[in-house]
Amino acid sequence: MDRKLRIGVLFGGKSAEHEVSLQSAKSIIDALDRDKYEVVTIGIDKQGHWILNDASRFLLQADNPKLIKLNNNGSSTTLALMPGQKSEKLISVSGTQQAGQIDVVFPILHGPFGEDGTVQGLLKLANLPFVGAGVLGSAVGMDKDVMKRLLRDAGLPVCKFIVLNGKAKQTLTFKQAVDELGSPIFVKPANLGSSVGVRKVKTEAEFADALEHAFEFDNKILLEEYIPCREIEVSVLGNDDPIASIPGEIVPQHEFYSYEAKYIDEKGAVLKIPAEISEQQVAEVKRLAVETFKALCCEGMARVDMFLREDGRFFVNEINTIPGFTKISMYPKLWEASGIPYKELVDRLIQLAVERFEREQKLKTSRQD
Repeated sequence: MDRKLRIGVLFGGKSAEHEVSLQSAKSIIDALDRDKYEVVTIGIDKQGHWILNDASRFLLQADNPKLIKLNNNGSSTTLALMPGQKSEKLISVSGTQQAGQIDVVFPILHGPFGEDGTVQGLLKLANLPFVGAGVLGSAVGMDKDVMKRLLRDAGLPVCKFIVLNGKAKQTLTFKQAVDELGSPIFVKPANLGSSVGVRKVKTEAEFADALEHAFEFDNKILLEEYIPCREIEVSVLGNDDPIASIPGEIVPQHEFYSYEAKYIDEKGAVLKIPAEISEQQVAEVKRLAVETFKALCCEGMARVDMFLREDGRFFVNEINTIPGFTKISMYPKLWEASGIPYKELVDRLIQLAVERFEREQKLKTSRQD
């Protein structure tokens, strides 16, 4: 293809991680090689509207993580995705701009309505190549309950956990939870990332408050045992034959690796790259990361978060199928330390999206094909 690829960067969204997505999108858009790519910025506001804006003015307060917001000043064009279209899939509903043909979509939507398979399904219906995991990998990677059960069934080590839905929250007492999980306990929504809605509790009063807080974000929550540990993270890249980066370590300067520590306070955590672990442990954690990626049917990219217990055992905490891409995010920093700089990483992810799409186009969709 002689012309530039038109990359639709899709960001924002309705989840509680909206602002994180804006920061990630800014970093990716800044990194895209304008000699190879034409950038189309597609922001989704908190009401779910798809907005087309010029790449030079798609954000407000872009350099302030606390105030960053999507620019929707009334003159922006609102878009709709039309799966039945043969060429231009994104149609202008209001405004004067036209999105034109999109060659590859780069979703950088964190959390529900973006990282959970919903957008991925929509893009597959529209027959558009897109970066990252498909519908299944996105869905199971987002739901911590389903994810942990699949990992457990695959023989991969996970910490002890209890799942509660809205109706069951009155049936579990703090004492019962402590008897099963020990103390303290982590309480978290099942379908959010970036530590949104997460509390570390030690008392009955904290427990009750944490349950109410977590249920504000999801109808299903997890209670997890606390493991005295080091937090090790590994980036994974690829489709059928994924590779793992060198591992890094998160050393939180807060009570735990909270949302603020990740995205707001640049001194909220110390990132040790590479992690100071033995060669044998490096090999083991990379193996676990790739096995986790495969067990959860992921493609493209993911960051696998591990716990390294004091006795030397690793536990898989979770996978992030659309990991943070901000300037202080671990996923790109680990690849940079592994020899793949940011711009090349973005290139590879786009190439992986195209390769998967071309492979899927060869599959039969009916008996008559």
